[in-house]
Amino acid sequence: MANFWIWTVFNSFFNISKTYQFFLFNYIDCLNSKRLILFPLIILAVFVFIFPANAKYASFIINENTKRIYHNTNADTLNYPASLTKIMTLYMIFDALETKKITMNTKFKVSKRASRQPPSKLHLPAGSTISVKNAIMALITKSANDVATVVAENLGKSERNFAKLMTKKAQKLGMTRTTFKNASGLPNRAQLSTARDMATLGIAIRRDHPKFFELFKTKHFVYKGIKYTNHNNLLGSYSGTDGIKTGYTYASGFNLVASVERNGQRIIGVVFGGKKARSRDKHMINLLNKHFKTQPSKPLVRMAKPSEVPLTRPKISLVEKNIKSFDIPSSLNLPPSKNEEEDWFIQIGAFKNRLNAHKAARNARNIVPEQLGNLPASLSKITRSNDKNNTIEHLWRVRFVELAENQARSVCAELWTSGLSCIPLPANSDKS
Repeated sequence: MANFWIWTVFNSFFNISKTYQFFLFNYIDCLNSKRLILFPLIILAVFVFIFPANAKYASFIINENTKRIYHNTNADTLNYPASLTKIMTLYMIFDALETKKITMNTKFKVSKRASRQPPSKLHLPAGSTISVKNAIMALITKSANDVATVVAENLGKSERNFAKLMTKKAQKLGMTRTTFKNASGLPNRAQLSTARDMATLGIAIRRDHPKFFELFKTKHFVYKGIKYTNHNNLLGSYSGTDGIKTGYTYASGFNLVASVERNGQRIIGVVFGGKKARSRDKHMINLLNKHFKTQPSKPLVRMAKPSEVPLTRPKISLVEKNIKSFDIPSSLNLPPSKNEEEDWFIQIGAFKNRLNAHKAARNARNIVPEQLGNLPASLSKITRSNDKNNTIEHLWRVRFVELAENQARSVCAELWTSGLSCIPLPANSDKS
Protein backbone atom coordinates (compact mmCIF):
# COMPACT_ATOMS: atom_id res chain seq x y z
CA MET A 1 0.00 0.00 0.00
CA ALA A 2 2.87 2.36 0.82
CA ASN A 3 4.37 1.74 -2.60
CA PHE A 4 1.03 2.51 -4.24
CA TRP A 5 0.82 5.92 -2.60
CA ILE A 6 4.42 6.76 -3.46
CA TRP A 7 3.68 6.03 -7.09
CA THR A 8 0.37 7.91 -7.06
CA VAL A 9 1.92 11.06 -5.61
CA PHE A 10 4.83 11.08 -8.05
CA ASN A 11 2.61 10.40 -11.05
CA SER A 12 0.00 13.00 -10.12
CA PHE A 13 2.40 15.85 -9.50
CA PHE A 14 5.07 15.30 -12.11
CA ASN A 15 3.13 13.87 -15.07
CA ILE A 16 5.81 11.30 -15.73
CA SER A 17 6.29 9.63 -19.09
CA LYS A 18 7.04 5.93 -19.53
CA THR A 19 10.74 6.67 -19.81
CA TYR A 20 10.87 8.26 -16.38
CA GLN A 21 8.77 5.58 -14.71
CA PHE A 22 11.80 3.26 -14.89
CA PHE A 23 13.53 5.39 -12.30
CA LEU A 24 10.52 5.43 -9.98
CA PHE A 25 10.15 1.66 -10.06
CA ASN A 26 13.82 1.32 -9.16
CA TYR A 27 13.29 3.79 -6.32
CA ILE A 28 10.37 1.73 -4.99
CA ASP A 29 12.41 -1.46 -5.38
CA CYS A 30 15.06 0.14 -3.19
CA LEU A 31 12.43 0.69 -0.51
CA ASN A 32 11.46 -2.98 -0.62
CA SER A 33 15.01 -4.32 -0.56
CA LYS A 34 16.27 -1.69 1.91
CA ARG A 35 19.21 -0.77 -0.29
CA LEU A 36 19.25 2.64 1.31
CA ILE A 37 22.63 3.53 -0.13
CA LEU A 38 20.94 3.81 -3.58
CA PHE A 39 18.25 6.28 -2.44
CA PRO A 40 20.20 9.48 -3.14
CA LEU A 41 21.39 8.23 -6.53
CA ILE A 42 17.92 7.15 -7.66
CA ILE A 43 16.30 10.37 -6.46
CA LEU A 44 18.99 12.44 -8.19
CA ALA A 45 18.48 10.51 -11.43
CA VAL A 46 14.73 11.02 -11.26
CA PHE A 47 15.01 14.77 -10.85
CA VAL A 48 17.73 15.17 -13.47
CA PHE A 49 15.66 13.34 -16.05
CA ILE A 50 12.26 14.74 -15.10
CA PHE A 51 13.46 18.31 -14.75
CA PRO A 52 16.44 18.59 -17.12
CA ALA A 53 16.15 22.36 -17.03
CA ASN A 54 13.82 25.06 -15.85
CA ALA A 55 12.03 27.10 -18.48
CA LYS A 56 14.56 29.68 -19.67
CA TYR A 57 13.36 33.16 -20.49
CA ALA A 58 14.02 34.31 -24.04
CA SER A 59 12.60 37.02 -26.26
CA PHE A 60 13.16 38.20 -29.80
CA ILE A 61 11.60 41.03 -31.84
CA ILE A 62 12.27 41.40 -35.56
CA ASN A 63 10.93 43.51 -38.42
CA GLU A 64 9.65 41.06 -41.02
CA ASN A 65 10.30 43.35 -43.99
CA THR A 66 13.73 44.77 -43.15
CA LYS A 67 14.90 41.83 -41.00
CA ARG A 68 16.14 44.41 -38.50
CA ILE A 69 16.40 42.91 -35.02
CA TYR A 70 14.91 45.27 -32.45
CA HIS A 71 15.33 43.11 -29.37
CA ASN A 72 17.31 40.00 -28.48
CA THR A 73 17.50 38.29 -25.09
CA ASN A 74 18.71 34.68 -25.10
CA ALA A 75 17.35 34.32 -28.64
CA ASP A 76 19.59 31.32 -29.37
CA THR A 77 19.05 29.52 -26.06
CA LEU A 78 17.53 26.06 -26.52
CA ASN A 79 14.06 25.81 -25.01
CA TYR A 80 11.01 23.58 -25.18
CA PRO A 81 8.64 25.00 -27.83
CA ALA A 82 5.51 23.32 -26.38
CA SER A 83 2.52 24.02 -28.66
CA LEU A 84 4.51 26.47 -30.79
CA THR A 85 5.43 23.16 -32.43
CA LYS A 86 1.99 23.20 -34.04
CA ILE A 87 3.04 26.17 -36.20
CA MET A 88 5.32 23.76 -38.05
CA THR A 89 2.60 21.09 -38.10
CA LEU A 90 0.34 23.66 -39.78
CA TYR A 91 3.12 24.64 -42.18
CA MET A 92 3.33 20.98 -43.27
CA ILE A 93 -0.46 20.87 -43.79
CA PHE A 94 -0.32 24.05 -45.88
CA ASP A 95 2.50 22.56 -47.97
CA ALA A 96 0.37 19.47 -48.63
CA LEU A 97 -2.58 21.66 -49.63
CA GLU A 98 -0.43 23.73 -52.01
CA THR A 99 0.93 20.62 -53.72
CA LYS A 100 -2.59 19.13 -54.02
CA LYS A 101 -1.73 16.06 -51.93
CA ILE A 102 -4.82 16.84 -49.87
CA THR A 103 -7.78 19.22 -49.96
CA MET A 104 -9.68 20.99 -47.23
CA ASN A 105 -12.32 18.25 -47.48
CA THR A 106 -9.90 15.34 -47.15
CA LYS A 107 -10.81 13.13 -44.19
CA PHE A 108 -8.06 12.17 -41.75
CA LYS A 109 -8.54 8.94 -39.78
CA VAL A 110 -8.22 8.95 -36.00
CA SER A 111 -6.10 6.16 -34.49
CA LYS A 112 -6.28 4.80 -30.95
CA ARG A 113 -2.95 6.43 -30.21
CA ALA A 114 -4.23 9.82 -31.37
CA SER A 115 -7.43 9.52 -29.33
CA ARG A 116 -5.40 8.90 -26.17
CA GLN A 117 -3.33 12.10 -26.33
CA PRO A 118 -3.65 14.36 -23.26
CA PRO A 119 -5.38 17.78 -23.29
CA SER A 120 -5.80 20.18 -24.87
CA LYS A 121 -7.85 18.01 -27.24
CA LEU A 122 -11.10 17.61 -29.16
CA HIS A 123 -11.69 14.15 -27.64
CA LEU A 124 -11.84 12.51 -31.05
CA PRO A 125 -12.92 8.84 -30.79
CA ALA A 126 -10.71 6.18 -32.35
CA GLY A 127 -11.99 5.11 -35.75
CA SER A 128 -13.63 8.44 -36.50
CA THR A 129 -12.47 11.00 -39.07
CA ILE A 130 -11.88 14.75 -39.14
CA SER A 131 -11.65 16.97 -42.20
CA VAL A 132 -8.44 18.84 -42.98
CA LYS A 133 -10.29 22.14 -42.59
CA ASN A 134 -11.50 21.26 -39.09
CA ALA A 135 -8.06 19.90 -38.20
CA ILE A 136 -6.48 23.23 -39.14
CA MET A 137 -8.99 25.22 -37.12
CA ALA A 138 -8.63 22.91 -34.11
CA LEU A 139 -4.84 23.36 -34.14
CA ILE A 140 -5.06 27.15 -34.46
CA THR A 141 -7.74 27.75 -31.82
CA LYS A 142 -7.97 24.83 -29.41
CA SER A 143 -4.35 23.71 -29.91
CA ALA A 144 -5.66 20.15 -29.88
CA ASN A 145 -3.00 17.51 -29.24
CA ASP A 146 -5.10 14.62 -30.52
CA VAL A 147 -5.59 16.47 -33.81
CA ALA A 148 -1.83 17.10 -34.12
CA THR A 149 -1.20 13.35 -33.87
CA VAL A 150 -3.97 12.66 -36.40
CA VAL A 151 -2.31 15.04 -38.86
CA ALA A 152 1.12 13.49 -38.29
CA GLU A 153 -0.07 9.93 -38.80
CA ASN A 154 -2.05 10.75 -41.93
CA LEU A 155 0.61 12.89 -43.61
CA GLY A 156 3.71 11.09 -42.37
CA LYS A 157 2.43 7.50 -41.84
CA SER A 158 3.68 7.75 -38.24
CA GLU A 159 4.22 10.64 -35.86
CA ARG A 160 7.88 9.73 -35.52
CA ASN A 161 8.41 9.93 -39.27
CA PHE A 162 6.37 13.13 -39.51
CA ALA A 163 8.58 14.73 -36.85
CA LYS A 164 11.64 13.87 -38.96
CA LEU A 165 10.00 15.60 -41.93
CA MET A 166 9.23 18.60 -39.72
CA THR A 167 12.86 18.82 -38.61
CA LYS A 168 14.07 18.53 -42.20
CA LYS A 169 11.74 21.36 -43.23
CA ALA A 170 12.89 23.46 -40.27
CA GLN A 171 16.52 23.10 -41.34
CA LYS A 172 15.58 24.11 -44.88
CA LEU A 173 13.86 27.24 -43.56
CA GLY A 174 16.96 28.23 -41.60
CA MET A 175 15.85 26.98 -38.19
CA THR A 176 19.30 25.58 -37.49
CA ARG A 177 18.84 24.83 -33.79
CA THR A 178 15.40 23.20 -33.91
CA THR A 179 14.60 19.51 -33.52
CA PHE A 180 11.07 18.10 -33.54
CA LYS A 181 10.11 14.76 -32.02
CA ASN A 182 6.32 15.03 -32.25
CA ALA A 183 3.66 17.14 -33.94
CA SER A 184 1.99 18.54 -30.84
CA GLY A 185 4.72 19.91 -28.56
CA LEU A 186 3.91 17.50 -25.75
CA PRO A 187 6.94 16.95 -23.48
CA ASN A 188 9.98 15.36 -25.06
CA ARG A 189 13.48 16.14 -23.80
CA ALA A 190 14.91 16.15 -27.32
CA GLN A 191 12.28 18.49 -28.81
CA LEU A 192 14.00 21.87 -28.70
CA SER A 193 13.95 25.22 -30.46
CA THR A 194 14.92 28.85 -29.94
CA ALA A 195 13.21 32.22 -30.00
CA ARG A 196 15.13 33.16 -33.16
CA ASP A 197 14.11 29.94 -34.90
CA MET A 198 10.46 30.43 -34.00
CA ALA A 199 10.57 33.97 -35.38
CA THR A 200 12.04 32.50 -38.57
CA LEU A 201 9.11 30.07 -38.73
CA GLY A 202 6.60 32.85 -38.05
CA ILE A 203 8.00 34.81 -41.00
CA ALA A 204 8.22 31.76 -43.28
CA ILE A 205 4.67 30.50 -42.78
CA ARG A 206 3.17 33.86 -43.79
CA ARG A 207 5.62 34.34 -46.67
CA ASP A 208 5.11 30.85 -48.11
CA HIS A 209 1.40 30.43 -47.35
CA PRO A 210 -0.18 33.91 -47.17
CA LYS A 211 -3.74 32.82 -47.94
CA PHE A 212 -3.67 30.17 -45.22
CA PHE A 213 -1.96 32.49 -42.74
CA GLU A 214 -5.18 34.48 -42.65
CA LEU A 215 -6.70 31.60 -40.67
CA PHE A 216 -4.56 32.52 -37.66
CA LYS A 217 -6.91 35.49 -37.13
CA THR A 218 -9.73 33.11 -36.21
CA LYS A 219 -11.00 33.87 -32.71
CA HIS A 220 -13.57 31.07 -32.44
CA PHE A 221 -14.07 27.63 -33.91
CA VAL A 222 -17.23 25.53 -33.65
CA TYR A 223 -16.94 21.76 -33.89
CA LYS A 224 -19.91 19.45 -33.38
CA GLY A 225 -21.84 22.22 -31.66
CA ILE A 226 -19.05 23.15 -29.24
CA LYS A 227 -17.41 26.57 -29.47
CA TYR A 228 -13.65 26.79 -28.90
CA THR A 229 -11.87 30.10 -28.28
CA ASN A 230 -8.41 30.94 -29.59
CA HIS A 231 -5.76 30.85 -26.83
CA ASN A 232 -3.96 33.84 -28.37
CA ASN A 233 -5.23 36.65 -26.13
CA LEU A 234 -3.64 39.39 -28.26
CA LEU A 235 -6.14 38.75 -31.05
CA GLY A 236 -8.76 41.46 -30.85
CA SER A 237 -7.10 43.04 -27.81
CA TYR A 238 -3.84 44.39 -29.28
CA SER A 239 -4.19 46.52 -32.39
CA GLY A 240 -2.84 44.94 -35.57
CA THR A 241 -2.40 41.40 -34.24
CA ASP A 242 -3.18 38.74 -36.84
CA GLY A 243 -1.56 35.63 -35.32
CA ILE A 244 -0.01 33.35 -34.51
CA LYS A 245 0.32 30.82 -31.60
CA THR A 246 0.71 30.22 -27.87
CA GLY A 247 2.32 27.29 -26.10
CA TYR A 248 2.61 25.90 -22.59
CA THR A 249 4.01 22.93 -20.71
CA TYR A 250 5.42 22.84 -17.20
CA ALA A 251 8.96 22.60 -18.57
CA SER A 252 8.55 25.35 -21.18
CA GLY A 253 6.60 27.98 -19.29
CA PHE A 254 4.23 30.22 -21.24
CA ASN A 255 5.39 30.80 -24.83
CA LEU A 256 4.04 33.07 -27.54
CA VAL A 257 4.78 33.95 -31.16
CA ALA A 258 2.94 37.12 -32.24
CA SER A 259 2.55 38.78 -35.62
CA VAL A 260 1.48 42.44 -35.62
CA GLU A 261 1.06 44.79 -38.58
CA ARG A 262 0.56 48.57 -38.33
CA ASN A 263 0.92 51.19 -41.02
CA GLY A 264 2.75 48.80 -43.33
CA GLN A 265 5.16 47.67 -40.64
CA ARG A 266 5.04 44.02 -39.61
CA ILE A 267 6.83 42.88 -36.49
CA ILE A 268 7.25 39.30 -35.29
CA GLY A 269 7.67 38.85 -31.56
CA VAL A 270 8.63 35.72 -29.61
CA VAL A 271 8.59 35.15 -25.86
CA PHE A 272 9.68 31.91 -24.18
CA GLY A 273 9.42 30.96 -20.53
CA GLY A 274 6.70 33.29 -19.22
CA LYS A 275 5.50 32.59 -15.69
CA LYS A 276 1.83 33.24 -16.45
CA ALA A 277 -0.21 33.72 -19.61
CA ARG A 278 -1.20 37.22 -18.61
CA SER A 279 2.28 38.44 -17.65
CA ARG A 280 3.65 36.91 -20.86
CA ASP A 281 1.06 38.81 -22.91
CA LYS A 282 1.79 42.09 -21.12
CA HIS A 283 5.51 41.61 -21.64
CA MET A 284 4.99 40.95 -25.35
CA ILE A 285 2.88 44.10 -25.65
CA ASN A 286 5.57 46.18 -23.91
CA LEU A 287 8.25 44.82 -26.26
CA LEU A 288 6.14 45.46 -29.36
CA ASN A 289 5.18 48.98 -28.29
CA LYS A 290 8.83 49.98 -28.06
CA HIS A 291 9.61 49.14 -31.64
CA PHE A 292 6.85 50.51 -33.85
CA LYS A 293 7.87 53.78 -35.50
CA THR A 294 4.56 55.32 -34.51
CA GLN A 295 4.51 54.36 -30.86
CA PRO A 296 1.21 54.96 -29.03
CA SER A 297 1.26 56.76 -25.69
CA LYS A 298 -0.61 53.84 -24.15
CA PRO A 299 -0.73 50.16 -25.11
CA LEU A 300 -3.53 49.65 -27.61
CA VAL A 301 -5.37 47.08 -25.55
CA ARG A 302 -9.06 46.37 -25.93
CA MET A 303 -10.68 43.82 -23.71
CA ALA A 304 -12.91 41.22 -25.31
CA LYS A 305 -16.51 42.31 -25.75
CA PRO A 306 -18.97 40.62 -23.39
CA SER A 307 -20.74 39.23 -26.44
CA GLU A 308 -17.62 37.32 -27.45
CA VAL A 309 -18.12 34.82 -24.65
CA PRO A 310 -21.59 33.65 -23.59
CA LEU A 311 -22.80 34.75 -20.18
CA THR A 312 -25.43 32.04 -19.89
CA ARG A 313 -23.98 28.93 -18.35
CA PRO A 314 -24.97 25.72 -20.14
CA LYS A 315 -26.23 22.66 -18.36
CA ILE A 316 -23.50 21.26 -16.11
CA SER A 317 -22.64 17.60 -15.86
CA LEU A 318 -19.68 17.20 -13.53
CA VAL A 319 -16.98 14.79 -14.66
CA GLU A 320 -16.11 13.67 -11.12
CA LYS A 321 -19.08 11.83 -9.59
CA ASN A 322 -17.86 12.42 -6.07
CA ILE A 323 -17.53 16.17 -6.53
CA LYS A 324 -20.57 18.03 -5.24
CA SER A 325 -21.13 21.69 -5.95
CA PHE A 326 -23.88 24.09 -4.97
CA ASP A 327 -26.01 25.70 -7.66
CA ILE A 328 -24.59 28.57 -9.65
CA PRO A 329 -26.84 31.29 -11.10
CA SER A 330 -27.70 30.63 -14.71
CA SER A 331 -27.14 34.23 -15.75
CA LEU A 332 -24.83 36.96 -14.62
CA ASN A 333 -25.12 40.74 -14.73
CA LEU A 334 -21.46 41.63 -14.82
CA PRO A 335 -20.44 45.25 -14.25
CA PRO A 336 -18.44 46.82 -17.08
CA SER A 337 -14.70 47.03 -16.59
CA LYS A 338 -13.63 50.55 -15.56
CA ASN A 339 -10.04 50.23 -16.69
CA GLU A 340 -8.20 48.03 -19.13
CA GLU A 341 -5.73 46.61 -16.62
CA GLU A 342 -8.32 45.49 -14.08
CA ASP A 343 -7.83 42.03 -12.58
CA TRP A 344 -10.46 39.37 -13.09
CA PHE A 345 -10.89 35.95 -11.57
CA ILE A 346 -12.87 32.82 -12.31
CA GLN A 347 -14.76 30.78 -9.74
CA ILE A 348 -15.22 27.12 -10.54
CA GLY A 349 -17.32 26.11 -7.56
CA ALA A 350 -17.47 25.56 -3.82
CA PHE A 351 -17.14 22.09 -2.32
CA LYS A 352 -17.84 20.41 1.01
CA ASN A 353 -14.54 18.54 0.88
CA ARG A 354 -11.11 20.14 0.39
CA LEU A 355 -9.88 17.16 -1.62
CA ASN A 356 -12.76 17.60 -4.05
CA ALA A 357 -11.85 21.28 -4.37
CA HIS A 358 -8.30 20.30 -5.32
CA LYS A 359 -9.68 17.78 -7.86
CA ALA A 360 -11.83 20.47 -9.45
CA ALA A 361 -8.84 22.81 -9.74
CA ARG A 362 -6.74 20.04 -11.27
CA ASN A 363 -9.51 19.21 -13.78
CA ALA A 364 -9.71 22.87 -14.80
CA ARG A 365 -5.96 23.04 -15.41
CA ASN A 366 -6.05 19.84 -17.45
CA ILE A 367 -8.85 21.17 -19.66
CA VAL A 368 -7.25 24.60 -20.25
CA PRO A 369 -3.49 24.06 -19.75
CA GLU A 370 -2.41 26.91 -22.01
CA GLN A 371 -4.42 29.46 -20.03
CA LEU A 372 -4.26 28.17 -16.46
CA GLY A 373 -1.10 26.08 -16.71
CA ASN A 374 0.76 26.28 -13.41
CA LEU A 375 -1.40 29.14 -12.15
CA PRO A 376 -2.10 28.26 -8.50
CA ALA A 377 -5.72 27.86 -7.47
CA SER A 378 -6.99 30.04 -4.66
CA LEU A 379 -8.81 27.88 -2.09
CA SER A 380 -10.67 29.62 0.72
CA LYS A 381 -12.99 28.29 3.40
CA ILE A 382 -16.37 30.01 3.48
CA THR A 383 -19.59 29.53 5.39
CA ARG A 384 -23.19 29.78 4.30
CA SER A 385 -26.47 29.20 6.02
CA ASN A 386 -28.68 26.28 5.04
CA ASP A 387 -32.23 27.55 5.37
CA LYS A 388 -33.72 24.08 5.00
CA ASN A 389 -32.38 22.69 8.26
CA ASN A 390 -31.28 25.99 9.84
CA THR A 391 -27.58 25.03 9.96
CA ILE A 392 -24.27 26.51 8.92
CA GLU A 393 -22.30 24.81 6.13
CA HIS A 394 -18.55 25.06 5.57
CA LEU A 395 -17.43 25.03 1.95
CA TRP A 396 -14.14 25.24 0.06
CA ARG A 397 -14.34 27.86 -2.69
CA VAL A 398 -12.05 27.44 -5.71
CA ARG A 399 -10.86 30.38 -7.79
CA PHE A 400 -8.14 31.26 -10.28
CA VAL A 401 -7.10 34.89 -9.89
CA GLU A 402 -4.99 37.53 -11.67
CA LEU A 403 -6.54 36.99 -15.09
CA ALA A 404 -7.36 39.54 -17.75
CA GLU A 405 -11.05 39.90 -18.63
CA ASN A 406 -10.73 38.22 -22.02
CA GLN A 407 -8.73 35.38 -20.45
CA ALA A 408 -11.35 34.85 -17.74
CA ARG A 409 -14.19 34.70 -20.24
CA SER A 410 -12.24 32.46 -22.62
CA VAL A 411 -11.33 29.99 -19.86
CA CYS A 412 -14.93 29.80 -18.64
CA ALA A 413 -16.17 29.15 -22.16
CA GLU A 414 -13.84 26.13 -22.45
CA LEU A 415 -14.71 24.82 -18.99
CA TRP A 416 -18.43 25.11 -19.73
CA THR A 417 -18.09 23.08 -22.92
CA SER A 418 -16.29 20.38 -20.90
CA GLY A 419 -19.09 20.17 -18.35
CA LEU A 420 -17.48 22.14 -15.52
CA SER A 421 -18.96 25.17 -13.81
CA CYS A 422 -17.23 28.54 -14.10
CA ILE A 423 -18.08 32.19 -13.41
CA PRO A 424 -15.88 35.06 -14.72
CA LEU A 425 -15.91 38.11 -12.45
CA PRO A 426 -13.93 41.35 -12.02
CA ALA A 427 -11.81 41.51 -8.88
CA ASN A 428 -13.70 44.50 -7.49
CA SER A 429 -16.98 42.57 -7.53
CA ASP A 430 -16.00 40.64 -4.40
CA LYS A 431 -13.97 42.14 -1.61
CA SER A 432 -14.46 39.17 0.71
